[in-house]
Amino acid sequence: MTIQLPLSQTNSEIVYPDSDGQPIADNTIQFRWITVIHYNLAWLFADNTEVFVAGDLLWYPVENNRKLRQAPDVMVVFGVPKEDRGSYQQWKENNIAPQVVFEILSPGNTPKEMERKLLFYDRYGVEEYYLYDPQKNSLTGWLRSELFLERIDEINGVVSPRLGIRFELTTETLILYRPDEQPFTDYIEVQQQLEVSENRALEAESRATVAEEELQQERQEKEIVQERAKRLEQLLREAGIDPESNG
Repeated sequence: MTIQLPLSQTNSEIVYPDSDGQPIADNTIQFRWITVIHYNLAWLFADNTEVFVAGDLLWYPVENNRKLRQAPDVMVVFGVPKEDRGSYQQWKENNIAPQVVFEILSPGNTPKEMERKLLFYDRYGVEEYYLYDPQKNSLTGWLRSELFLERIDEINGVVSPRLGIRFELTTETLILYRPDEQPFTDYIEVQQQLEVSENRALEAESRATVAEEELQQERQEKEIVQERAKRLEQLLREAGIDPESNG
């Protein structure tokens, strides 16, 4: 009797799940901030095919270890193609780690959990890490020095080296500014701005149409007058009268 032993699992057979079973956000405030940062950064780098922006995407930094992973609320990777992914498997991306990471704190996040995230980002090469607590309106940031992520002493007014965006912490909220000094906006604000622009364009088009119709009517009236003048001239000639004669 021959006993067939199970084949050992090869690297290509290792499955790296696309989901950790956790929700994107614990509440509407956290979700809104995640989407605002994600979409505004996506718009900012929309024309750059080598900048990848993702939200709540599992990042596996080490091959053959599917338990070692993290899903930043928002992450930005420079130097990789802008394309869809089920997860970010770093060894398939020229071993490029996400350079910028954002986390939006929720009441469910514990200090121990956030400490683990900081250690993870520090160990696996993140260059900039920003943590915002919308409940307390508190922003903390870390920038990589030669060896590790170092906390930013005064973050208000700081400009991200990689993103070029500026952070402004007011007494009420956090405002992020693009390099052109335009503030980040949410989807509703963008949609409202688009509707205003579309309405203005429609009004301008309507005014142009009215002006064109008035011009066309003026041309038609002028043609009618000219046609009547020609007809009158013809009738005078038929009656033996020279319309060009002064006598």
